[in-house]
Amino acid sequence: MIELSAEPMTWVMTGDSITQAVLHTHGARGWVEHVHERVRWQLDRLTDLVLNTGVSGWRAADVLGSYDHLIGRFAPDVLSISLGTNDARAGLAGLAGFEGALRELLARSADAQLVLHTPLVVSRAGREARAELPAYCETVRRVAADTGALLVDHEAFWRARFGDEDPISWLDDPAHPNAVGHLAMANHTLRVLGLGELTEL
Repeated sequence: MIELSAEPMTWVMTGDSITQAVLHTHGARGWVEHVHERVRWQLDRLTDLVLNTGVSGWRAADVLGSYDHLIGRFAPDVLSISLGTNDARAGLAGLAGFEGALRELLARSADAQLVLHTPLVVSRAGREARAELPAYCETVRRVAADTGALLVDHEAFWRARFGDEDPISWLDDPAHPNAVGHLAMANHTLRVLGLGELTEL
């Protein structure tokens, strides 16, 4: 659960295209924008800052390489990291580098309240390119457990919702959520953070 301060807080949400929420929402809000709405309006934290520094196509090493630009200069009170969907294309050979970059991102941000997200479930059409995605989700879980970061387990949430079905109703393509998927991501994130759910759209 996120501890809310009486003073204004800075929230940095970094990650890849799913965080940046470009193209695949077709003009609808992405999950970070929904969190922004909940925090700054519905929770009446009008002077908080919720910053989206996701970059389409990026992996954990890319975000680490641009740490100061994407994260450090904002001195966040809350840092949310959602990566792994692009990293998984490297297969098992990329796991160690992914884990190392995640751990370094958290270590550099030790003063913040830390949040880690597992990647989503991709559709059957996207699984060949990301066959080891479940292993990347397990890595995120392990890093969160080791570091005390809050874990937002989207993979488990989507699997609980869809079981063995293809989650295409929440996707715009094999790997990117559509507007419905983004709203589901936002509400799941908000619940884990102890911030309730969106009360209106």
